[in-house]
Amino acid sequence: MISKELKSQIIDKYKRDEKDTGSPEVQIAILTERINELTEHLKVHKKDNHSRRGLLKMVGKRRNLLNYLAKKDINRYREIVANLGLRK
Repeated sequence: MISKELKSQIIDKYKRDEKDTGSPEVQIAILTERINELTEHLKVHKKDNHSRRGLLKMVGKRRNLLNYLAKKDINRYREIVANLGLRK
């Protein structure tokens, strides 16, 4: 679980305007942080299949948000992918 401070830092970094907390970029960035933390957890706890299922659901949700952003505005999609280092 990510802390409040880390979440607010992510929101500040990826928000589009002053009151933005729910744009696709912010949601993708928060999901990416949670996915990275859960991936580290699963490296230690290999048999934790309940958390693995949650991880796969988060990856799918992030994928759907990225697909939406790619259809809506390809430049925003490319920018968020480059900033988060998702497509290598």
